[in-house]
Amino acid sequence: MSIGKSKIIDGSLVGGLFSLATPMLMQALLQNLQSIIDLYFVGGLGSPAVAAVSASGTILFVLTPFLMGASLGIIAMVSRFTGEKKISLAAKTAGQSVTIAVVFGSLVAAAGLFFSRQFFVWMNTPEEVIAEGMGYLRISLCGSFTVFILFLGNAAMQGVGDAWTPMKIMAFSNIINIILDPLLIYGPGPFPQMGVAGAAWATLIAQAAAAGLSLYFLNSGRLHLRLTFRDWLPDGNLCWRITRIGLPGAGQMLLRSLMNAVMFRIVAPFGTSALAGYSIATRLNMMVLMPAFSFGNASATMVGQNLGAGRLRRAEQAAWLAVGIEAAIMVIASILLIFKASFFLAIFLTEGEAIRVGREYFYIEAPFYVFSALSIVLSRALGGAGASIAPFLINAFALWGVQVPLAHFLASRYGTIGIWSAMAATQVIHATLVTAWFKMGRWKHKKI
Repeated sequence: MSIGKSKIIDGSLVGGLFSLATPMLMQALLQNLQSIIDLYFVGGLGSPAVAAVSASGTILFVLTPFLMGASLGIIAMVSRFTGEKKISLAAKTAGQSVTIAVVFGSLVAAAGLFFSRQFFVWMNTPEEVIAEGMGYLRISLCGSFTVFILFLGNAAMQGVGDAWTPMKIMAFSNIINIILDPLLIYGPGPFPQMGVAGAAWATLIAQAAAAGLSLYFLNSGRLHLRLTFRDWLPDGNLCWRITRIGLPGAGQMLLRSLMNAVMFRIVAPFGTSALAGYSIATRLNMMVLMPAFSFGNASATMVGQNLGAGRLRRAEQAAWLAVGIEAAIMVIASILLIFKASFFLAIFLTEGEAIRVGREYFYIEAPFYVFSALSIVLSRALGGAGASIAPFLINAFALWGVQVPLAHFLASRYGTIGIWSAMAATQVIHATLVTAWFKMGRWKHKKI
């Protein structure tokens, strides 16, 4: 069911934001839960298996930034056309999701299959971890087009204001994953014992089923968008416009993904236990940041539709309200992780040293979470306006001009504490720059 326009371009801003952000948050948590599910079930195989799944996840994240960029382009255009009441153009834009998904998914799979081992080696991954991770990574890459279809189809629904259907689709995917993971990893009864590779197969099957369901809903006419056969046909002009908006967002995600790989490489010399602790801490960190991305995506939809409807002041108010709500959430999350980090880490880790490293990470990083509310939400709001170049440039400077060199410098002097300190300092700088650019207001007049 689509969100009523009275909640997006009229009426209560709080109601509109929560109507979008609540299911988006649930969807994001369910999406991130898929990797957590894999980590949980492979935990019984030992630290090398946990590190293998985590390292593979880092590589997959490096190879799929265009997924996020294309999603941003689709949300920006579908929401803008919906606000302008150009429903046929919104439907045609949504229909390009399959073309883009198949093209980029195939490129990602091909590139990854040729360079899988090199990625592991480049991150200084121990050989025992590489041996476990190669099968997981290759299986995931071969089916990467399914997750592209799933994400872009869901992005089209979110752009028009329907955030509940994507959430239900992701819940369906997780149920399948939870059922298949223990069966394919440990092989009870007639099922094959596949180890780490079984986790990859379980996730791939779950994502493929969810992608098929997403296409079914887009084609069924049950949504506000009513796609026809002609809407699914490739349209070069629309694909280029989506790509033009999405490329800076893709570049931003690519830089962040590469930075994650570099940080993994910086942590690697401190040992397998440090890698395991860091890997689980960063996964939990992504769970904590899910509300920021959800309220950011909600603000992107509201900014896009309100700019399309000529309501510039309401677009800006929606973005700042989303920041305020997310800041409150981050304060609560910071307090929780500072005092209860060991409890959450022990769910996935059994080794005392790995838990100690993860706890140290949160003691330093968690107090600065509130700055993520500014950097993430405002960057997404700018993307919803189609102004995605500035967030890309700011992100590039913060991650590669500040975090990476600072982490290298401090790691050699203070060990892992220095690495976490560099990450915390970068959050402050990133948030300050994004906020300053947003307040300039040039994004209000961006044409798409």
